[in-house]
Amino acid sequence: MSTIGIVELANGQQDPLYSQYFNNPMLINPAFAGSMERLYAGLAFRSQWSGIEGGPATFNFNSHIALADNRVGAGLVVVQDKIGNIKNTFYGGTASYKLQLKSNTFLSFGMQLGAIQYSSNTDGLNIQNPDDRFAPFTDTKFNTGVGVLLRGDRYSVGLSVPQLLANSTSVGLGNQVSQIKVYSQNYYLFGSYLFNINERIEFKPSTLLRFTSGSSPAVDMNANFTFNRLYTAGILLRNLNTFGLLLQGIYKNMRVGYVFELPTKSSALNFNTSEIGLAISLDVLQNHNHSQTGY
Repeated sequence: MSTIGIVELANGQQDPLYSQYFNNPMLINPAFAGSMERLYAGLAFRSQWSGIEGGPATFNFNSHIALADNRVGAGLVVVQDKIGNIKNTFYGGTASYKLQLKSNTFLSFGMQLGAIQYSSNTDGLNIQNPDDRFAPFTDTKFNTGVGVLLRGDRYSVGLSVPQLLANSTSVGLGNQVSQIKVYSQNYYLFGSYLFNINERIEFKPSTLLRFTSGSSPAVDMNANFTFNRLYTAGILLRNLNTFGLLLQGIYKNMRVGYVFELPTKSSALNFNTSEIGLAISLDVLQNHNHSQTGY
C-alpha cells in the first residue's frame, strides 16, 4: 500500500514583468483607475526570452473610466501569464476615489478585487524519470489589492500591492501530495517626472521598484523623449542586467508601443524579449478630458 505524504514547497511566483508599465499603470496600481479622466482601453503581449521553448508569455487587457465628475474611477483587468506548462489567469475589477489637495494636485485611493486561476498540465513535458508522475491541476483563488497615487501636473508617485494574499495549492507529485506556494505578494513603488525641454520635446524619466518576499528587489529605470506629444523614443534598464529600446506613436486617439529588450553581458540568458501594446482613449462623458488625444 502506498503512503501519501505532505511536502511543503516554497516556490511562490512573482507578477509578470511589464516594460510599458508607465502606459498601463493600472496593472500594478488600482489607484490609477480613472486617472486619465477619459475612457481608456489597452492590451499588450509580451514574449520573454525568445528562442527558449516554454519561455514566459504574458497577455494583458485593462480598461477604466472616470465617473462622477472625474472623482471616481472604475476598471477591469485581465492578465494571463504562461511559463512552460504553468498558466496563471487573473480577472479583476478596480475602483478608485480621487481627492483634490490643491490646484492640479490629486491624491487617489484604489482597491482591486478578483480571482486567479492557477493551472498546470503535463502536455509536452519531457519527463526523464518514468517513476516521476506529475498530476495536472487547476485551482482558483480569490485575491484583493490596494494602491495609492499622488499626481500633479508634472509628476506622479504611486505605492501599491496589487494582490495582498499569498496563495498555495495542493498538487499530486507521484505518491505524495505537495503544498505548493503559487503566489507571494509583490510591492510596487513607482515615480515619474516630466521635463519640458522646449515647445516640441519632453523628457520623462521614471523608476519602478518591486519588492517580493524571498527575492532581491527589482529596479526598472526608464528615460523617454516625446516629440510633438506624438512620438516617443526611450531606453530602459532593469537590474543592470537587461536594457531595451522603446518606440511609441500616437494617431488621434490610438497609441501603439513596442519594446525590444536584450540582456547585458553579465546575464546568463542571452535571449531577446519583445513587448507590443495597443491602446485607445476616448472622451465619452461631458466632464471628461477633451484634449486631442488624451495621453
